[in-house]
Amino acid sequence: MHAPAPKPDAGLLDDLPGELMMWVLIVSELLVFGAGLAAFLSVRISDPAGFAAARAALDPALAGINTVVLITSGFLAARSLDLRLGLKRAAARWHLAGAMLLGAVFLAIKFQEYAAKAAEGISTDTHAFFTFYYLLTGFHAAHVVAGIVLLGLVAWKDAPRNIEAGAAFWHMVDLVWVLLFPVIYVLG
Repeated sequence: MHAPAPKPDAGLLDDLPGELMMWVLIVSELLVFGAGLAAFLSVRISDPAGFAAARAALDPALAGINTVVLITSGFLAARSLDLRLGLKRAAARWHLAGAMLLGAVFLAIKFQEYAAKAAEGISTDTHAFFTFYYLLTGFHAAHVVAGIVLLGLVAWKDAPRNIEAGAAFWHMVDLVWVLLFPVIYVLG
């Protein structure tokens, strides 16, 4: 009779929820957004008055509503993880659907904001502030779209590990917005 082979010691990455490649993607995306924010802040130093005047054209209340919408969607995505703890699959899917719906609400508000800026004649050429504004918030909006698609796939293939990976990506989307919101809409 043979004794079972000993298990190798668990590595640091073995306890990550979801999939390792999702974490590689998340870290790389955070680095890209971090570089964009660093560039924004660096250019702002050269023209603080111009950036403050341009920022005044934004609607921080609307962006604040969007912040609440996205954080609430992140809460629903986190609740879907309770599938691991015995939450029924249908309930996990409803939580994911709610997160997706709030992601769509976020996009609708963001596109309303873009339309208002376009109606005012504000574009990427108006000022360096708006070049960064459209670049950073547009790139984030693309991630919201990708996250909605990912959550939909996860709801369809609702294995706990898939839900963990989808929720981790969605939380990255939340985190990026929580960083973008004060830097773009609040800081003077």
